[in-house]
Amino acid sequence: MKIAFFDYHATLAEPPKTGGIRLVSYALALRLARAGHEVLFYGSKGHYQELEYYEDGITYRRIPDSWIDKILDPLNLLDIWGISHPQRPFYASTLFFREFYRQVAKDIQAQKCDVIHMNIVFQFVPLMRAYNPHAKIVLHLHSDFLPLFDPVIVEQHLKSVDLVVGCSNYLINQVRKYLPQVKSETLYNGADTRHFTISNNSYKKVKNKDIKQILFVGRISPEKGVHILIDAFNKVVSRYPQVQLKLVGSENALIPWYTLDREDPQVQKILLYYQGNYKSQLEERINPNAASSVFFLGKVPHFELLEYYQQAYIFVFPSVWNEAFGMPIIEAMSMGLPVIATYGGAFPELIEDGKTGLLVERGDADALAEAMLRLLLDDNLAIAMGEAGRQQAIEKFDWEHQAQKLLHYYHAMMNLTAPTLRS
Repeated sequence: MKIAFFDYHATLAEPPKTGGIRLVSYALALRLARAGHEVLFYGSKGHYQELEYYEDGITYRRIPDSWIDKILDPLNLLDIWGISHPQRPFYASTLFFREFYRQVAKDIQAQKCDVIHMNIVFQFVPLMRAYNPHAKIVLHLHSDFLPLFDPVIVEQHLKSVDLVVGCSNYLINQVRKYLPQVKSETLYNGADTRHFTISNNSYKKVKNKDIKQILFVGRISPEKGVHILIDAFNKVVSRYPQVQLKLVGSENALIPWYTLDREDPQVQKILLYYQGNYKSQLEERINPNAASSVFFLGKVPHFELLEYYQQAYIFVFPSVWNEAFGMPIIEAMSMGLPVIATYGGAFPELIEDGKTGLLVERGDADALAEAMLRLLLDDNLAIAMGEAGRQQAIEKFDWEHQAQKLLHYYHAMMNLTAPTLRS
């Protein structure tokens, strides 16, 4: 089977150095390539001279920048300034880097691919179909953004899609309510549980350290609830001083306000954090007695996150919006860490409250602080939850399982029997 993957226009055609959507495509593509399938990945040419690159069974096809796309790029300001129609923003239009996606569609046609696995950009399904009438088209969703757009336009764009996959039941249930006529299935994100692993002995040594570390991994962005985490940590330090908070993630990757669900009351509360510098606002919230215990560590290459997970005692992911998944949660569970997150989006699918971690209400700093203190004061509970989470990560969220499931979906579209992937 010949399979073409592509993400955003700005994604470089190379193996990923960070997490996020790009890692999802790579993890799946890598395992499909290992199983003997011919896998292409399309992305930006960037600074590279070569238009094709091959590594680990994946052929990376690089698309040069287009002068047409550069001319149209300022139209993004219509969204930023709030001028565009909220249900028909420029970033969801067929003019949004259209030439890039046209070149992708044209090259896929020349390569005669059997499956086109596209992420996010639903508006280009018709373009892919026009150039590739016989290919099977899979649209992979990573957030519940489709209901934000004009339903008539969305339905028109998805008429020719063969399958929509989403990263959680929460997301797919949203799709089925909004587009019941479109075939849709859940395909969880995952973790490389062979890489993100730790021995029980090492884990218990971390628990016995004098200073216990609380870890957050993700964008330093308002919708992630980092301000709630800071408020909760201030409360924790006053009752349990032997603790540190480490924040790992990019400080310059805020999701634009106009792409969020502005009808959600919790999302409405974070608008004020888009005024000025978010990190500066966070630093101002830290109490003096906690100032020496909070560390902003910036962006870290994905496979270097291991050491931060290894040193942590608890992993906290306090999102205030409804997340469609939450990959750092699964990586932390794979590392045997108890996880504290919020009731919202897909998190109740990932964390069994009271068994693999704890769930608290979105935006509730008091409840978050109490959950952290509960684990800080009870090593046996923290260890038991971490071990249960590790087992769940292996059994339910390992990338091998997800790649096998995706291959099953591909073969079902083609009325073929899916073979078992080789590890």
